[in-house]
Amino acid sequence: MERGLLWLPLLAAFFWLAWQGSKEYQKIEAYRTWAEQFDKAKYDIYAVLGQKGDLITWGKPTPKGPIKLETFSLHDIQEICLVVDDRTIDTEKLPEKGRAIELEFVFREPTKSVRIPFTEIPLAAEWGKYLQRQLHQIKSELIE
Repeated sequence: MERGLLWLPLLAAFFWLAWQGSKEYQKIEAYRTWAEQFDKAKYDIYAVLGQKGDLITWGKPTPKGPIKLETFSLHDIQEICLVVDDRTIDTEKLPEKGRAIELEFVFREPTKSVRIPFTEIPLAAEWGKYLQRQLHQIKSELIE
């Protein structure tokens, strides 16, 4: 009887972990379905991000699919910055770690910006470089 009571918390922890794993799997499957409509997409625990042409869509992943989706055009963006712990970072000199990792999209409107969270600095930097190239391409097409 005493041994059974000692194993009970371990059993509860196992079921809790299995339940959490199931929820995460559902999030990934919902993301996979959602991401099919985009040219390029990313998933992590903080946010989903999709790019189709010049449109960027992002939101929060849930087991039933992304929620709080926002869409904006790269045509409306002035610059894209990598922000780590509220400091703008050069993508060529990445820090080893940081708590808050975000890509900031600064709009042409002076007071408007969007910050999309990331879990890893290298992933955020690669997305930032890629979208920066897309932004430069759009700007050069407008000049021509």
